[in-house]
Amino acid sequence: MVLEVCAYSLVSCKIAVENGADRIELCTDPLQGGTTPSWGLVTAAMELGLPVFPMIRPRGGDFPYNAEELDVMWRDIKACRELGCPGIVSGAQSNNGSLDVELMKRIVEQAGPMAVTCHKVFDQVPDASVALEALVDSGCARVLTSGLQANASAGARTIKQLVAQAAGRIAVMPGGGVRSGNISDIIAATGATEFHSSAISASSKEHVADPKEVHALVEAMKLAGR
Repeated sequence: MVLEVCAYSLVSCKIAVENGADRIELCTDPLQGGTTPSWGLVTAAMELGLPVFPMIRPRGGDFPYNAEELDVMWRDIKACRELGCPGIVSGAQSNNGSLDVELMKRIVEQAGPMAVTCHKVFDQVPDASVALEALVDSGCARVLTSGLQANASAGARTIKQLVAQAAGRIAVMPGGGVRSGNISDIIAATGATEFHSSAISASSKEHVADPKEVHALVEAMKLAGR
């Protein structure tokens, strides 16, 4: 099983590494839900040794992008590839709320050979099954989802259906409210093998991962894996 920690700072990256996480989704600007990190932050995070998947999102808000924003995204993707990142996280939406399938294909093409994770724009689609097939067709490696619900626990039934539908063609990664206290139940309810958490405690004002929470997530996944 794989634990991906969503990190908004180098401090959180270090906590993820030191407490047994397997991969880092690297972002900045948590109040906007995560935007593209700086070149310096990506470089520093990669030096810690875990696979780093930077967020490619030029601004907060919705997910249709204009030509100028796409130009910035292509430059950021190129920079990630030149830095040696194994993958990126991104997503695109049409004005009607569905995935922008053609743009997802372009993102995958621009990223090659890096793997592409579709972020939680997926949870805004009108039909999860149709959207999943579109992501498979686009060449995405994985999708982050709460099962179109407020959190992964509430969306566990849909996530289970998506895992079965994917049948290994794309990884379906539950995220949203995944914590050490519920991850065992989410594993059992969904059959997923990759999980996403910021591991931020309720008391954190700096959006920094809690070392005890990361460790507890890792231990809970080990027990469930047995």
